[in-house]
Amino acid sequence: MRPGLKVLNPGLCTTVQDLGRIGYQRLGVPVSGALDAVSLRLANAVLGNRPGMPALEILFGGPTLEVAAERARIALGGPGARLVLVGESGRAVAAWQSVSLRRGAVFRVIPGERSACCYLAVEGGIAVPPVLGSAATYLRAGLGGLDGRALRQDDLVPLALAATPDRGELRLAIPPDPGHDQPIRVILGPQQDRFTDEAIATFLNAEFRISPHADRMGMRLDGPPLRHRAGWDIISDAIATGAIQVPGSGRPIILLADHQTTGGYPKIATVVSADLPVLGRRRPGDPVRFVAISVEEGEALCRDHERSLARMIASIAPVAESAAIDTALLYEANLISGVVTGSK
Repeated sequence: MRPGLKVLNPGLCTTVQDLGRIGYQRLGVPVSGALDAVSLRLANAVLGNRPGMPALEILFGGPTLEVAAERARIALGGPGARLVLVGESGRAVAAWQSVSLRRGAVFRVIPGERSACCYLAVEGGIAVPPVLGSAATYLRAGLGGLDGRALRQDDLVPLALAATPDRGELRLAIPPDPGHDQPIRVILGPQQDRFTDEAIATFLNAEFRISPHADRMGMRLDGPPLRHRAGWDIISDAIATGAIQVPGSGRPIILLADHQTTGGYPKIATVVSADLPVLGRRRPGDPVRFVAISVEEGEALCRDHERSLARMIASIAPVAESAAIDTALLYEANLISGVVTGSK
């Protein structure tokens, strides 16, 4: 039997993703790939995988999976995420730490309460055939991943390794800042001249909220409308990930991993690459504020971002065998609700 992870419960939307399908936008094929590339890269790093090795992207509700291999080493990436081992008194393993599981082990993935996504990486990777050089799932076209779709009950997610090497577990000592409350940095344009001065000021000073009408293609924002100078229809041109289109409604749409390759609405600004993972973690109802920076500042942020990732990867260290309590996970858990006192 081929080694894999058997899907007992698929979760809300669980797909195979990597760092994207690069080089085909001229043919109308979106890049796709992980919404939070930082968490994907770090989960792979904990396992010794290549940064862009395919993993499972888990949106909101997590799956329940059973190991159908001799031994699999897995790790979660994502702020606040954890996996719970069924049948082991509910033992939980926090994100950023590897754990080896033998055949028949069942575990449930629980994303962080404040993050829209997390990533389950497997040592050796998920063995789905690449399409146009990538394993990323593009749901609208049924492209890549596991038959071009989200996981279903009774699927078998194929693994490259039937048994991972017997070695100690590793963890990331310096996890990334979730950035839940940070402003999103943008570069104005390329069509900011199509908007009134008041619209630009509103865009940079108002608070928006992520609409329930958000998915991997685009994140619609609720808030004050942004007015155009003279119409909202332009000749379609190229779309970059993070571009913020404003249609006739005046409600901005941030274009994400599965965005279309061209579009005919004016783009008021573009999110810098360093902030795309932060944005990918945001959930419907979360606030979003924008701050404009220069192209040069955006490039500097990109370089700083890569240096920070390198430092985090360098912090990976063995898990102490004597560590019986994961205090980071304990602090994240809502163990007590209501008011308690010391009196009897």
